[in-house]
Amino acid sequence: MTYQMTSTAIGLMIGVVILFLVRRDHLHGPYALWWVAAACMAVLLGLFPRIIDYVAVRMGVSYPPMLAMVLGLGLLLLKILTMDLERSRQERQIRRLAQQIAIMQARQESRARSSEHRLHQTPADQDQGEA
Repeated sequence: MTYQMTSTAIGLMIGVVILFLVRRDHLHGPYALWWVAAACMAVLLGLFPRIIDYVAVRMGVSYPPMLAMVLGLGLLLLKILTMDLERSRQERQIRRLAQQIAIMQARQESRARSSEHRLHQTPADQDQGEA
């Protein structure tokens, strides 16, 4: 099996797995797009490996396989950055939700205490409180 067939097969397998994960609702839109793009690139480069040579020559890269490695590493770094941004956003949202729940619980406990206090007052105490 040639490297072209191997990379094409890997790209197709990644694509099938991504579609399966999206259908099962384990992987959502923006995340799936990254992986579908990676699978398409693997299939494209597997079917047409000379593309990287053509692009490398146009960019002045003397050793074309290094261009593929540098682009791959750059895309991985970009993916990691977007994952960290999303995780930071989710952590901020979780923190805010936890604070809102704590405020709501404190209000509920305060209301429960004040209504309990009113229940334990004698009618005479209630009349004095109204006056």
